[in-house]
Amino acid sequence: MTKKEITQLSYEITGFAIKVHKTLGPGLLESIYEECLKIELINNGYDIKQQLFTTINYEGVDIKTKLVVDLLVNDAVIVELKAIEEIFPIHEAQLLTYMKVLKKPQGLLINFFTDNITKSLKPFINEYFKELPN
Repeated sequence: MTKKEITQLSYEITGFAIKVHKTLGPGLLESIYEECLKIELINNGYDIKQQLFTTINYEGVDIKTKLVVDLLVNDAVIVELKAIEEIFPIHEAQLLTYMKVLKKPQGLLINFFTDNITKSLKPFINEYFKELPN
C-alpha cells in the first residue's frame, strides 16, 4: 500500500466511527462501539481481523502471544477503541506497541466517550508508514 492509500483508509474508518457515534451517542461500553464499527466496516467491504496471534522475539527466544487488537482493517490500520473519560499516555503507548510488534504503518485511537468524536480521535504513524511509497 501507499501512504495515500493508508491515509484514505484511515479517513474512511474515521467516517464510519463518526456514523456509529452519531447513531449511538456516548456512554455505552467499548465492546458495543467495537461491534458496531466492525459491522459498518464489514458491510462496506473491508477485511477485519481481531485478537491476533503473533511471535515476539526476546533475547533470541520466540514467545508466541495473543494481542487483543480491537480492529485491524485491511491488514494495514490498527484501530484501538476506548469509551473512557480521558485518554492517557498508556493508551497511546499500547497502540504504538501494537503497531511496532505487528509492523503496521498506521493506528487510530478513537474514544467514543465524547460529544464530538473528531476531537477525541488520534492518528499515529511510525517508521513503517515513512517507508511506504507516496
